[in-house]
Amino acid sequence: MVSTTKIKSVDFYRKIPRDLTEASLSGAGLSIVAALAMLFLFGMELSSYLAINTSTSVIVDKSSDGDFLDIDFNISFPALSCEFASVDVSDVFGTHRLNITKTIRKVPIDPHLRATAAEFHSSSGLHLINHGDEDHGDNSTYADIPLTGAAFEKFTHHFQILVVNFYAPWCYWSNRLKPSWEKASQITRERYNPGTDDRVLLGSVDCTEEPTLCKSNHIQGYPSIRIFRRGSDLREDHGNHEHESYYGDRDTDSLVKMVEELLKPIKKKDHKLALDGKSDNTASTIKKAPVSGGCRIEGYVRAKKVPGELVISAHSGAHSFDASQMNMSHIVTHLSFGTMVSERLWTDMKRLLPYLGQSHDRLNGKSFINQRKFDVNVTIEHYLQIVKTEVISRRSGKEHSLIEEYEYTAHSSVAHSYHYPEAKFHFELSPMQVLISENPKSFSHFITNVCAIIGGVFTVAGILDSIFQNTVRMVKKIELGKNI
Repeated sequence: MVSTTKIKSVDFYRKIPRDLTEASLSGAGLSIVAALAMLFLFGMELSSYLAINTSTSVIVDKSSDGDFLDIDFNISFPALSCEFASVDVSDVFGTHRLNITKTIRKVPIDPHLRATAAEFHSSSGLHLINHGDEDHGDNSTYADIPLTGAAFEKFTHHFQILVVNFYAPWCYWSNRLKPSWEKASQITRERYNPGTDDRVLLGSVDCTEEPTLCKSNHIQGYPSIRIFRRGSDLREDHGNHEHESYYGDRDTDSLVKMVEELLKPIKKKDHKLALDGKSDNTASTIKKAPVSGGCRIEGYVRAKKVPGELVISAHSGAHSFDASQMNMSHIVTHLSFGTMVSERLWTDMKRLLPYLGQSHDRLNGKSFINQRKFDVNVTIEHYLQIVKTEVISRRSGKEHSLIEEYEYTAHSSVAHSYHYPEAKFHFELSPMQVLISENPKSFSHFITNVCAIIGGVFTVAGILDSIFQNTVRMVKKIELGKNI
């Protein structure tokens, strides 16, 4: 059996009897300073241990979100009607997606960007409209009723229903509509004599002769067939009369049928107008027209991760536009790429990584207004270069992604267009990505540093105390005249 004496022989910390030690004021002061130094260094080490240490590197993009990129946006166009606003996406592979509507909302707005109506639902299939392509031969056979500003106001108050063709003589589609419209107008007058029957009248407005009248009714495409109802539907709202638009076929039979359907709820003997006087047959071709000339376009589109462009413009398969009157000024409320990140997660990430996310919405809140300083046919273009940033966390030996976001730089310019003005957003993704890795310190490293702090401060304090005591003894010996 091993004796206790042998065990005591390996004691590294042999004790000196307390009676053989002596306390001093200098030693007490140095001990207090050493304790405070230990506490301070311990606090610094604990703070360093709890802090998040990151390393940043640039690597080849290894995206885990597939080959497509979401583009989320909210853009307001004060001078582009929702009736014709179109969102298109194309890329260098030759992919062209025109007039995307599934993931897009269009809300009519006034010049102050305030919503003036509920979401506007675009009519589809305008390119399939039947025009009849009738030819009168002798243009004097049929005649139309031209409307001026004064006549328009008079007729809207006199007739129960006023159907107006807003056209431009130079417009291809207006000229195709003209024969059918004149014939339908003549047939309607023969059936419903305007002199004795005030239920309906068909008329036309030449927008080159009456630009103010067309602008007040927010006419941006030609021809536009509008339906004005006297009574409850004829009221001031946002400074303009509410009315409806006709999007059906433009041959004579279809136009006459449309008039007949509109008149079904109206009886000649009492002239009472039903508030919703549309049958199921006309409900799909007659829709409420925008009461303002602006549009807020919001939603998202998916694009391939290759260079491409997002284009917003006026588009229609059966209308023409006057490029000199088009203004593609816009205000970007929001534009970002990739999956939407919650505000809470952004707040947490910015607290940990202050420089993260400063460029993921660089265009937000910016206005691009064409004050007509650049003449007409002005396209506003934005060039966006996108870089992916990913934050990786390494905890408990496992690696997982905390956040993936796309940041971009933006450069904007204006250019004269050979066709219709547009708002273009050119985007190009970098093949590289920024990888931010979290590097947490191990607990063993923290304990080792704490022990080093305690032992180091204690040892240094002991050395300083020994030097001080020996120096004091040496001084005393010299004063007594003794040799060392």
